[in-house]
Amino acid sequence: MNKNTKIIVFSAIGLLILGMALFPKIKSIFSSDNPQTQSQNPPKTGARGGRQQLSVTAMVLQPQVLRSDVYIARGVLLPEEEVDLTFETSGKITNIYFREGSFVNQGALLAKVNDAPLQAELRKLQTQLPLAQDRVYRQGTLLEKDAISQETYQTVTTELEKLKADIDLIQSRIAQTELRAPFSGVIGLRQVSVGAYASPAVIVSKLTKISPLKLEFSMNENQVRQIPTGAEVSFTVANDLNTYNAVVYAVESQLDPKTLTLKARARYANPGGKLKPGISASIQTLISEIPDAIVIPSISSITEMGRDIAYVYKNGVAQEVEITKGYRTSSSVQILSGLSAGDTLLTTGVMQLRNGLPVKISEIISNTTE
Repeated sequence: MNKNTKIIVFSAIGLLILGMALFPKIKSIFSSDNPQTQSQNPPKTGARGGRQQLSVTAMVLQPQVLRSDVYIARGVLLPEEEVDLTFETSGKITNIYFREGSFVNQGALLAKVNDAPLQAELRKLQTQLPLAQDRVYRQGTLLEKDAISQETYQTVTTELEKLKADIDLIQSRIAQTELRAPFSGVIGLRQVSVGAYASPAVIVSKLTKISPLKLEFSMNENQVRQIPTGAEVSFTVANDLNTYNAVVYAVESQLDPKTLTLKARARYANPGGKLKPGISASIQTLISEIPDAIVIPSISSITEMGRDIAYVYKNGVAQEVEITKGYRTSSSVQILSGLSAGDTLLTTGVMQLRNGLPVKISEIISNTTE
């Protein structure tokens, strides 16, 4: 390779290196001068200061009732009163007056055992009563005339009182031969028949008072303070869409050492005897209820540097407010300060929001929070 050829080759290599170094700058100059290129790549600008608007949902805050700490338990319905019906005396059953499964009133005669010997004894004593009363009358007249002593008069008076006591005794024994309803209720199935020998150990039937009913359930120590005597509880039973209300009337005085709970009882009126004792119930009650509360979804607030904040909509931009939280539920929180009724709370995009950021409300959601 001669000298001229070498000069040409080295010059070409130098121009190539220089062109490669200057190419990016030349390209940018030509691109900035091309109006078509500029129209295809416009700069991103927003409504304010070149910032792009953020699309969010919002809610207009309104006061509402905040129900907190719903207590749920299982319980059982018990009869107000229930008793096994038995005679107080022994004897052969002569009559049964009730119909199984029927309603009977307090004091109604249900069954009777043989009282013929007692009735005979009663009649015997009752026939002696007029003579004893006449003797006392005559002796009293003689006493007024000082014809007899006070002791003689006292003797006939005592005999009359003894006779009356014997009559009362027989009448009480006769009453024991009658089985009467101790309270109004529904009588169960008959366990004996006419002609059977009854005694205090023989159960004739069962009497149950089903209006009202008792609702028995268990509570822990904290719930006892929150559900005092007089509190209202709601309950439901299987295969029934209705909700019933009962009022707590008694709480056990000591904890069960095995379960560390206390039994409580509520009373349900049970009109018409619709519900039957012995069935289980699902109990539900509100521990507390806060009226006129400002409540927001939990996801619409964040914590920054130890402060709880939320964002409200003001004149097209997000405005940061510091809030104080109160009672919390699984999905919502009570606001004690920082937000008021009528504020438009931004509920989505909270992590991207900044104070003064332009926002566009795409949807207003309901103020109801559960």
